[in-house]
Amino acid sequence: MNSDQLIQIRRDLHKIPETGFKEHKTQAYLLEVIKTFDQTHLTIEKWLTGILVRVKGANPSQTIGFRCDIDGLAISEETNLPYQSNHPGYMHACGHDFHMTIALGVLARISKQPIKDDVLFIFQPAEEGPGGALPLLESELFQRYRPDLIFALHVAPELPVGTVSTKDGLLFANTSELFIDFKGKGGHAAYPHLTHDMVVTASTFVTQLQHIVSRQVNPIESAVVTVGKITGGTVQNVIAEQARIEGTIRTGAPEAIDKIKSAIESFATGFEKSHYCKVVIDYGSNYYQVYNDPVYIEQFKTLIKQTDYNWHDAPEAMTGEDFGYFLKEIPGFMFWLGVDSSFGLHHSKLTPDERAIEVGVHIVESTIRQLAIEKS
Repeated sequence: MNSDQLIQIRRDLHKIPETGFKEHKTQAYLLEVIKTFDQTHLTIEKWLTGILVRVKGANPSQTIGFRCDIDGLAISEETNLPYQSNHPGYMHACGHDFHMTIALGVLARISKQPIKDDVLFIFQPAEEGPGGALPLLESELFQRYRPDLIFALHVAPELPVGTVSTKDGLLFANTSELFIDFKGKGGHAAYPHLTHDMVVTASTFVTQLQHIVSRQVNPIESAVVTVGKITGGTVQNVIAEQARIEGTIRTGAPEAIDKIKSAIESFATGFEKSHYCKVVIDYGSNYYQVYNDPVYIEQFKTLIKQTDYNWHDAPEAMTGEDFGYFLKEIPGFMFWLGVDSSFGLHHSKLTPDERAIEVGVHIVESTIRQLAIEKS
C-alpha cells in the first residue's frame, strides 16, 4: 500500500466522521479495506462498532498490541477541503482519521510479511466519549486476544512532520467530565423573596469550586477544575427555577480526582441546605491517566534516534485519553506524531499534513518489528 493509497483512505475516512458507538459507516469501510489484505494469517473480529484484527506470528512468544481510535467529534468542519466531512455537524477534528489510516497501512504490511510474534490491531470506538477503552478491555473478546504489551500514537498539530515526542511516566492526566444540575423555585423577578434563584446558586457554586484546587489539593499536585458552560432561566424577568453547569476535572494523580469529587459532593450537600434546592451531580466520562512504561520508552527512543526522525521530550499534559485504561492493565506507551497544522486538536480548521501518514506507518511498523526482536 503506497502513500497515494494511504492518503486516499484517509480522505475517505475524513468524509464520514461518526461519534462514539455510532461508527457504523466507519466500521464497514475499515472492514472493506482489511478484506483487500492478505488473509492467510488474519483473524478479524467485530466488537460493537470496533474491530480487532490479529496477525498470527510464525513462532509467537507474545502478542504485541497497537490501538487506534476511530470516532469523530460533534464539530462543524470549516476547512473547505474537497474531501470535507459529508456529515454536517461532525468532523475528524482530533486526527482519528490519521490514526486509522496509519493502522491500516501497518496492518497491510504486517499481514504480507508477518513477524515472529502475534500482532493485535485494535480499532477502538468512542475514545472521545463515552469511552470505549474500558468496556473493550473488560470484554470477553478482548481477553481472548489480550496483548502482552500495547502502544498507540496521537497526532500533534504543533510538531513538525518527522518529529516524535513522548516521555516515560505520566503523559496525560486523569480526567472526568462534570455536570451539575440545580433545581429550586422560580417566580417573578419583582418578588425574589418568594423564590429560590438557581442562577445565583449556580454562579455561587462556580466560585466555590475554585477553592477546591487552591485550598484543598496539595499545591505540589497538578489539578484543574474548569467550568466551561453555565445555563439557566428562560427570560430576563423571571427568576430561574433551574440551572446547569458543565465542566471538567483533571489531575496528575488518580487519588486526587477522588478527593476533588468528594469536595464537590460536600459543597452540593451544603448548597441544598443553604440555597433551598436540589443538586444532582453527573461525572459523565472518566479517563485514567496515560502512564508510559519507562522500559518501553527507552527502547522506543533508541529506535527513533537510529532513524532520520526527530525526537522531542514531551511535557506532561492535562489532556485526557482513554488509552490510559489499557496502560493501567498492560505495559506499554503512547507517543505524539508531528503533523504540522496551524490549527490545533478539536479545532474546526484542523488540517494535518498528510505526509505524516507515511512517517507514522514507518514508525509503527518498525516499532512492532523491534519489539519482537527485543523479546527474542
